Amino acid sequence: MCGIAGIASFSEKGNLFLDKIESATSCLQQRGPDASGIYKHQQVALGHRRLSVIDTSALATQPMHDVTNRYTIIFNGEFFNYAEHREQLIKAGSSFRTHSDTEVLLHLYIKEGPACLEKINGFFALAIYDSIGQTLFIARDRMGVKPLLYFRDNDKLFFASEMKALTTMGIPRELDKASMLAYFQLNYIPSPHTIYKNIHKLSPGSYLLVDLKHNQIEQETVWYQIPYKPENQLHVSAYEYSKTQLIQLLDKAVERRLVADVPLGAFLSGGIDSSIIVALASKHVKKLNTFSIGFKDEPHFDETQYAQLVADKYKTNHTVFNLTTDELFASLNSALDYLDEPFADSSALAVNILSKETRKHVTVALSGDGADELFAGYNKHRAEWILRNNKLQRTFINMSAPVVSIFQGSRGSKLSNNLRQLHRFAEGSKLNAKERYWRWCSFANEQTVAGIFKEGWLADNSEYLKRKNKTLEHLSDDGDFNQVLLSDMQLVLVGDMLVKVDQMSMANSLQVRNPFLDYEVVNFPFSLPSHFKIDAASQKKILREAFKDMLPTQLYNLPKKGFEVPLLRWFKTELKSLITDHLLQDDFIVDQGIFNLHEIRKLKQQLFSQNPGDIHARIWSLVVFQYWWKKQEL
Repeated sequence: MCGIAGIASFSEKGNLFLDKIESATSCLQQRGPDASGIYKHQQVALGHRRLSVIDTSALATQPMHDVTNRYTIIFNGEFFNYAEHREQLIKAGSSFRTHSDTEVLLHLYIKEGPACLEKINGFFALAIYDSIGQTLFIARDRMGVKPLLYFRDNDKLFFASEMKALTTMGIPRELDKASMLAYFQLNYIPSPHTIYKNIHKLSPGSYLLVDLKHNQIEQETVWYQIPYKPENQLHVSAYEYSKTQLIQLLDKAVERRLVADVPLGAFLSGGIDSSIIVALASKHVKKLNTFSIGFKDEPHFDETQYAQLVADKYKTNHTVFNLTTDELFASLNSALDYLDEPFADSSALAVNILSKETRKHVTVALSGDGADELFAGYNKHRAEWILRNNKLQRTFINMSAPVVSIFQGSRGSKLSNNLRQLHRFAEGSKLNAKERYWRWCSFANEQTVAGIFKEGWLADNSEYLKRKNKTLEHLSDDGDFNQVLLSDMQLVLVGDMLVKVDQMSMANSLQVRNPFLDYEVVNFPFSLPSHFKIDAASQKKILREAFKDMLPTQLYNLPKKGFEVPLLRWFKTELKSLITDHLLQDDFIVDQGIFNLHEIRKLKQQLFSQNPGDIHARIWSLVVFQYWWKKQEL
C-alpha cells in the first residue's frame, strides 16, 4: 500500500508547477512510511510513497521503470493474481528484476495497454507514463477501494491519493455548494465530487488517458461496471448450487489476499461478515492474527465475547483492544486532522483506534467490508423489504408513527434505537422508491438541511438535484430489490464505507484488504434473485446459510448494531466548550457567512435540552465541517 502523486504540464505556465511534486509526495508519508521516490521527465513529474508489503527489497521501490526506461509506473494497491501473470509473461519472453506485483503490472501494460486492467484482481490507483509515446495513463480499481483525486485546468493536471497532496500544490479552492448540501444530509460527500468544485474523484472502474503531444485529456473511460442484468439472474432452483459457488468464490478471494511478505492478520468484530473471513483464512494460515475492539463503557455495542467464540473455534492468535470512551475521545483530533474534506461518519473514530492498535502487530489486515451492501444487511434493507412485501406490518408501523415520533431517540439503547428506526420507516413509507432510498441514507431531509444555510447562500440547487438524480437512476417503484443493493455499492460503499476504512487505516500505515470486494465475489450476488439474500425471515440469507456450519451458532441471533460513538454525552461534557465557544459560536458563524445563525442557535438549544432526540448526528456533521474549515484557513 502506498501513496501516489503526479503532475502533467500542458504549457510553460504549467511547467512552473513540476517542482511541487516533492511537497505533494511528502504529504503522503503516512500512506507510505518505508520509502519514497520522485521521477521527472519533460512535462511530467511523478511521486511515490511506499508501504512495503510484497517484495520489500529496495529493487521494488517506485517510481519503477521498464528495462528500456521508456515506461514508468507509480502504483498504490495490490495485484493479487500477479504470480500467474508473471509466469505467463516469462514464457512469452519477459524478464523480471524483482518479485513485485508492480513490475508484473508494468509489463502487462506494455504488452496490452489499458486492456491489462481487466486481468488485475486487486485494488489500486496507478499511473503509467510512456516517455516516447508521450502519454500518461491513470486508472482506479473496480470498486473504488483505493482513492484517486485529480485537478485540471488549461495548463496542467494534478492527481494524487489524497486531497492534501493536491492543495499543497497551490490550486484555487472554491467550495462546491452542491456537495455541501449532500454532505449535511448524508454526512459524507458522494463520489465523484468533493468539497471543492475543481477537484474530482476518479470514478471506480475508470481511467484517464493524457495525450501530452496534443495537450489533451480524454474523458473518463469506464472499463468496469457491476454486471447487473435482471434477465440473466439464476433460476430459483439454483439456491443450493449458489451456496456452494459462494463458498468457493469467497474462499479463493480470501486465499488471494493472504499473499504478503510482512505480518498479516484480520479484523474480527464478532459479526457474521468478519467471522466468515477469519474462518476461511484460518484454513490457509495457522494461528492467524485476529484483532477486536471492545468498548468498556458501551456494552450495547461490545461484541468481543462473540469474536472470542470465533477466535477459540479457529485457534487464532487473538488480541482484544478494550477501550474506554475517554480513550476513544482522545483519538478525535488525530482522526479529524487526517481528513481532507468533511466526513462525519462517527464510527471512523473507532476504525482509527482499531487501525492504530492493529498496526503495532501487523502491516496487513483482512476485513469483512462490503457484505452488507452485497447481501442486504442493513436495517434500511429490512424496511424496504417490508414496504414491498408486508402490507400488514407496514400499516401497523404507520399507525404507530405519531406516538413513535414523540419518543424517538438515538442508537444508544435497544429501545431508543427501535423507536428511531420506526420513525424513519414511517417517513420513508410515504415516498416513492427513489426519494425513500435517499431519505433512508440521510440524517435529515433537503428542506431541513437547506434551512441551516444563510438566506441566498445556496441560490440554486439545480446541480445538486442533477447529481442526486444520477445517483438514484437505478431505482424504480416496480423494480427488482437488487436495484437498492446496486445503489448502495455506488453511493454508500464508495462514498462512506471505503473512505472511512482507507483514511483511518492509511493514517496509521495499515493496509486493509476486503475479500468481499473481490470482483468475482461481487459479480456473483448480482446474478442471484434478491430473495436469495432477503426474505421474511432473514437478511444476508444465502451468506448466513452458506457458512452456518463454519461459525458458532450464537452469532446467528445477534441484531444488526453498527457502532455509534457517544456523541451526545461528549457534546454535553468534553465537547461543549468547543461547540459553544469556538466552532458554533455566534460571532464565528456570522463572520463565516455560510450558516443561518438563527437555525444554528435552534440546533444548539435542542442539543442541550432535556429531549435532544437524534440531533447529535446533525451537530456532528457541523462540528466536523467547522473543524475542517478552520484547518483549511479558508
